[in-house]
Amino acid sequence: MSKRNGVRFATLAAAVVLDVLFFRPIGDPATVGPEFLSFAHGDFAAAMAVQERYNQDLLGIPGVAGTAVGIGLNGLPVVKVYLAHSGVLGLPASLDGHAFVTEVTGEFTGRGDMPPATGDEADPKRSFPRPVPIGVSTGQVDVTAGTIAARVVSGADVFALSNNHVYANRNAAKLGDHILQPGTVDGGVNPDDAIGTLHDFEPIRFCAPFPTCPENRIDAAIAATSTEQLGNSTPPNGYGTPQSETTAARLGMEVQKYGRTTGHTTGKVTGINATMNVGFRDGTARFVGQIMISGNGFSAPGDSGSLIVSGGSGSNARRPVGLLFAGSQNSTLANPIDVVLKRFDITIDGS
Repeated sequence: MSKRNGVRFATLAAAVVLDVLFFRPIGDPATVGPEFLSFAHGDFAAAMAVQERYNQDLLGIPGVAGTAVGIGLNGLPVVKVYLAHSGVLGLPASLDGHAFVTEVTGEFTGRGDMPPATGDEADPKRSFPRPVPIGVSTGQVDVTAGTIAARVVSGADVFALSNNHVYANRNAAKLGDHILQPGTVDGGVNPDDAIGTLHDFEPIRFCAPFPTCPENRIDAAIAATSTEQLGNSTPPNGYGTPQSETTAARLGMEVQKYGRTTGHTTGKVTGINATMNVGFRDGTARFVGQIMISGNGFSAPGDSGSLIVSGGSGSNARRPVGLLFAGSQNSTLANPIDVVLKRFDITIDGS
């Protein structure tokens, strides 16, 4: 084949793929024939490149919640497309000739509003003596409740870490606002139950008008506090004290968290580099570069702000991996913890 004909063929192939993208709904991509390619073993960069090339088009299809890179049944990297419901129409036949897999997760929302505390002594929703543990109920005075991720430090300064939508009320709070433990829905009273004040937050940029969406990388905020007000370990029925040294999420990694609503749970990283549309009370925001975690009951509303750490035992256990901020009926979404820590120039005050 001549170079000119090769270019014409590539151009025609690209046109066919684009035509398919917008007009050919399909069923389960796992059923496609051998003409659809798999990514070479370990070639995650290639899978991410294809994912990101088609993100805008895929997220424009009604019913698509987001995308990520995962591992297929053949053990090779694969692009995953998350669906808000079954029967989504308009999906392409392939992505640049590569097969992809779909997963019905439901819509993703911030893990905010939730039911009140029960009063049980092991209940992370209740009020705790000072210094309070991490992983328990907290929130800005106008927020129902979320979870304290960790005690973090920058030099001699001490802070509590959580989400923007827990500590900064989705950009609506003011620096200096009181942060309570427990949150208001769990009986927290301002100012009696204050453990600190809002110090800094990364604004959430909402889609306006949807689907024109700016990209967000973290949903995070910090509150100025002290070691007299905040401890650095979970309650006794949790995983204990996180390590200060972080670790990057890896596909298949076992992880754990302790949160305000579901307490101590375990799960597995099933997607990386996720791009997801996340619903909040006052709009939708798009997050990129996120971690997808699967696990039955891993999180629920009120667990927003939980620190996700590595599972297992020994020196590699309890290393911070992510900051939980959203989820669906069967999946959880987290910011990579290193991106969060870099934004505020902080480190985990752990073991």
